[in-house]
Amino acid sequence: MHIHILGICGTFMGGLAVLAKQAGHTVTGCDSNVYPPMSTQLEAQGIALIQGFDPAQIALAPDMYVVGNVVSRGNPLMEEILNRGLPYISGPQWMGEHILHGKWVLAVAGTHGKTTTSSMLAWILEDAGYAPGFLIGGVPLNFGISARLSVDSSFFVIEADEYDTAFFDKRSKFVHYHAKTAILNNLEYDHADIFPDLGAIETQFHHLVRTVPGIGRLIVNRREPALQAVLARGCWSETEWFGVAGADAKGWALHTHDDDRFDVSFNGAAQGTVEWALGGEHNRMNGVAAIAAARHVGVPPAQAIAALSRFENVKRRMELRGSAGGVAVYDDFAHHPTAIETTVAGLRKKVGAARILAVLEPRSNTMKLGVMKQALPGSLRGADLVFGFGGKEALGWDLAETLAPLGDAAQSFDDLPRMVRAIADAARPGDHILVMSNGGFGGVHQKILDALGASAPVSLSA
Repeated sequence: MHIHILGICGTFMGGLAVLAKQAGHTVTGCDSNVYPPMSTQLEAQGIALIQGFDPAQIALAPDMYVVGNVVSRGNPLMEEILNRGLPYISGPQWMGEHILHGKWVLAVAGTHGKTTTSSMLAWILEDAGYAPGFLIGGVPLNFGISARLSVDSSFFVIEADEYDTAFFDKRSKFVHYHAKTAILNNLEYDHADIFPDLGAIETQFHHLVRTVPGIGRLIVNRREPALQAVLARGCWSETEWFGVAGADAKGWALHTHDDDRFDVSFNGAAQGTVEWALGGEHNRMNGVAAIAAARHVGVPPAQAIAALSRFENVKRRMELRGSAGGVAVYDDFAHHPTAIETTVAGLRKKVGAARILAVLEPRSNTMKLGVMKQALPGSLRGADLVFGFGGKEALGWDLAETLAPLGDAAQSFDDLPRMVRAIADAARPGDHILVMSNGGFGGVHQKILDALGASAPVSLSA
């Protein structure tokens, strides 16, 4: 089959393209932003890319057009497809029908931690010899790739996004995956551009619950009231809770010794101790969820625990990008206030009393709408200095005004070179600069390192 992918340079659609190519399909694609690193990754797979959405691409005559959710009505190529009555399908539906069909799908859903937990789970299965396929919204350092088709394995791990499927299918992507094992990691309000309130997201999560078969299993965070509300609407599968507390509590519990070591128990019985370099309670919860999900497919908890000791994290998750002038520069994907607060707290635990300079670009659709702007000051209070990037014209709201409760500790900028200079001027040996954005941020990490007085490697793992 020849598929032509509209919006191929997105994380999900790019991964789909790689899987389709590995499965033997002919793959071409187009996007409005065809540039590295995604463009070079796809071209290395022999996938032809076209800049823009010119209707002339109809001449490629593919068997099917696979449409990403970046495409909307008015897109010139999509309009031509509709006018001619040509076959099209959403990316998630194509994925479900052509890659996931017949597989034991392990799906990881939640507002936060999907990428990290999916990476942990894929690694546990890999370490146990299951050789799973996977599609993850980041690059697990244990694999070095974000997507892999494993023809000889029955198992597939997928990051299950609640964002909508396509302009013609407003259900969440994850309803197309038909998971047999589903992790519900956490749930709070996000994606304000498509969901009016938390209740609307809870409805989508319940749609996911409805697709899990009776012989399937839900792995659910006990600490999340919103997830308890989701299951209260109805549940037809076995459920295991994690994050439980109390000696008599049924489910998965953890006991923290220090930031790098914690015990795991199930239904009160000790399973072992995870020893790793990842910090933070959020990562410990992610790890327990992955252990529980792996157990559903036959991996003993002790074996999963041992595998996590060899887990190397994910690119852009507290990733050390380099050091210069005695100052360390980290990159993290955090963009929701809860994730920002958790990320800052994790670094604080790691560096103790050393100064943290937080650099934030609020560029997600939710942040641009200003829905959560009032939560930003509180999420950044753990940092010593804050540098925010984004002008009122780009954001639609005043970042300086929003950060005003932080007083002199916070500055805002709409000029990247000026912000880089201000950061370099403020930094001193022993500081830790934490850059947080869900985009490329104009290559600010290396710009900061250069401004600090020396270039540094850009692919070091914290």
